[in-house]
Amino acid sequence: MDRRSFLKRAAATSAVLAAARQLLPSGAYAAAAGPEVSGAKLGYIALTDAGPLFVAKEKGFFEKHGMPDVEVLKQSSWGTTRDNIVLGSAGNGIDGGHILTPMPYLITSGAMTQNNQPTPVMILARLNVAGQCISVGQEYADLKLGVDATPFKAALEAKKASGKEVKAAMTFPGGTHDLWIRYWLAAGGIDPNSDISTIVVPPAQMVANMKVGTMDCFCVCEPWNEQLKNQQIGYTALTTGELWDKHPEKAFALRADYVENYPNATKALLMAVMEAQQWCEDMANKEELAQICAKRNWINAPFKDVVDRMKGTFDYGNGKVVENSPFIMHYWANHASYPFRSHDLWFLTEDIRWGYLPESTDTKALIDKVNREDLWREAAGELGVTDIPTSTSRGKETFFDGKVFDPENPGAYLESLSIKRMA
Repeated sequence: MDRRSFLKRAAATSAVLAAARQLLPSGAYAAAAGPEVSGAKLGYIALTDAGPLFVAKEKGFFEKHGMPDVEVLKQSSWGTTRDNIVLGSAGNGIDGGHILTPMPYLITSGAMTQNNQPTPVMILARLNVAGQCISVGQEYADLKLGVDATPFKAALEAKKASGKEVKAAMTFPGGTHDLWIRYWLAAGGIDPNSDISTIVVPPAQMVANMKVGTMDCFCVCEPWNEQLKNQQIGYTALTTGELWDKHPEKAFALRADYVENYPNATKALLMAVMEAQQWCEDMANKEELAQICAKRNWINAPFKDVVDRMKGTFDYGNGKVVENSPFIMHYWANHASYPFRSHDLWFLTEDIRWGYLPESTDTKALIDKVNREDLWREAAGELGVTDIPTSTSRGKETFFDGKVFDPENPGAYLESLSIKRMA
C-alpha cells in the first residue's frame, strides 16, 4: 500500500470512529469483544443479601470483567429503588441492582409504578435463597411463637378488643417480605386483610418502629431481626426457610434498555456478581463478609448484629438456639443464583392471590419478558461453571403447612389456599 492509499484509509477509519462517538455514549464504541460501557449504577438496600454487590465492588470483580466504573448506591427504601429504576441512570436514577424478586414483574407490568406506567426490567440472576425472618414484639414473649401462627391469632384478637391497633410490617406491597408474612399469618388462620393491618416500613427502620410500638410483627432480612433480638425489643419467631426450604429471595436485575443496548456490559456485570456470589458462599469468607456488610458505607450496623446468622448460628431470642442452621442464607450453593422460571411463577401466583396482579395476567408471557435465564447460562459457561441446572423449573415445591405448588398447575395451588383475596 502506498503512502497516499494508507492516509486515505486511515482518514476513513477516523471518520467512522468520530461518527460512532457522536451517536453512542462515552465508551460505547470500544472493541465489540469487551463491555460497551465501563460502568452502571446499581442500587441496593441495607440488607445482608446485597452482599454480592458489596463484594463485587470491594474485591474488584467488576473491574476484573472490564467494568471499573460501576457505582453501588444505597437506596432508602424499596419504593425509592422502584422510582430510581423507572428514572434510569439517564434520569439521575439507577440501571438496576439488588431487588425483591417480584419487583421487576410489578414494575414491568406497571402494577406498582406511578400512573401504572410499565418500565421493562429483566432478572439476570437470583442473589440468594432463604435468610429472611419474621419477628414479633417482646409483648408476645410468653407465646414463644414459631412456624405455627395460630396462638398469635387469639393474642391479636385480645389486643384489638382492648381498643388497640394490630399491625404487621413488610417492606414493599407484593414483595417477598409481604408474601412471606402473609403466608405465615394466613396459614395460622389470621387474615392479613381483615384481622391485622399490613404496613410498609423500610428495612433499616424496622427495629426503631418496633421499639416505639408501631407494629406487632415484621418480616425483613438481616441484620434487623438479629438487632431486634440483641436490643431485647422482640424475638425471631421463624426464619422464612422454615416456611419454604431454600426459597428464592432477592434478584439481580437491570432495566431492559440497559440489557439490550449493552449486552457485553450486561454479561460482564452478571459474571462479576456470580463470582462474588461464589466468594460469599465460602464459609471461610463469612467473617470477612460480615465485616464488609457491617461497614458504614454499606449496611452501617454493628458487626455483632451481622456475623452470627451469616455463619449459621441462630439465637431466636425466645430460648431457642440453633447452631449450623439448615436455613442459613445461601448465595451460590443449591443453585441459589439460578433464576428458575418456576420460582418466578410462584411469586406471580401469590401476587394474584393477594390482588396485586389481576387473575387475567398472562404469567407465561410476563415471565418470557422478564426472566433472562438464558443470559445466566451464557455467563456461567464463560465462567467455567459446570453445575448448571438441566431445567428452568424446580418442579413441585412443598411448604411447611403441606401445601404444594405445582408450576404445571398453579390454579390448583390457589384453590387449596383457605385465605386469599383475588382481584
